[in-house]
Amino acid sequence: MIFWIACAAGIAAAYLLGSLPTGYLAGRLLKGIDIREHGSGSTGATNVLRTLGKGPALAVLLVDVLKGVAAILLARWLYPGLQAPAVWLPWAVCLCGLAVLLGHSRSVWLGFTGGKSAATGLGVLLAMSWPVGIGAAAVFVAVLAIFRIVSLASMLAAVTAAILVCLLPEPLPYRLLVVAGGLYVIALHRANIGRLLAGTEPKVGRNSP
Repeated sequence: MIFWIACAAGIAAAYLLGSLPTGYLAGRLLKGIDIREHGSGSTGATNVLRTLGKGPALAVLLVDVLKGVAAILLARWLYPGLQAPAVWLPWAVCLCGLAVLLGHSRSVWLGFTGGKSAATGLGVLLAMSWPVGIGAAAVFVAVLAIFRIVSLASMLAAVTAAILVCLLPEPLPYRLLVVAGGLYVIALHRANIGRLLAGTEPKVGRNSP
C-alpha cells in the first residue's frame, strides 16, 4: 500500500513540477500581461521570446528544461528508497516523465492550458538517457539554424529522439515514454503544422501573425 501511495505522490509531484507556469509568470512579473493573449498564445519560451525578449525567454527555457530533469531525478530518488523491485523503476520514470509533460501543457494553474512541452521534454530526455537528449538537441539546433522555425525544429527533434531511443539499448518503458511523448509534442503543434503547410509559420526574429 505504501508503495502505491508513493507512486501516486511521485506522479502528482511530477505533474505539479511541469505545471509551474514559467512563461505566464514571466509575462505577469515583467510586463503585467497574460502572455496567452499575445503572439501564439503559448506560455513556452518561443512566445516569451517574441513577446518579452531574449533574456526572459532564456530564463523560461532553462526553467522548463529543469522541470523535466527534476521529474526524472525525483522518480529515481523516490522509488529505490521504497525497496521496490528494480524492474519497476523504469516504469516509474516513464509515468513521471509523462506527468511532467502533461503538467507543462495542461497546467492546473492556467485552466489546463500551457506550452507545448518541447523544452520540458528535452529535460526529460537529458535526465533519462543523455545520448538521446543530446541527439535530439543537436537536431533541434541544426534545423533551427537552417530554417529558423522553432516548431519545425521541435517536431524533428521529437522524431529524432523516438528513433534514437529505439536504436539504443534502452528499457521498454523508456522507449514507450519517448515515442508517446514525441507524438504528444507533435500533436500539440497541430496549429503550427497547418501554418507550415500554408507557408505562414513565423521564423525566429519575426512576430507571430
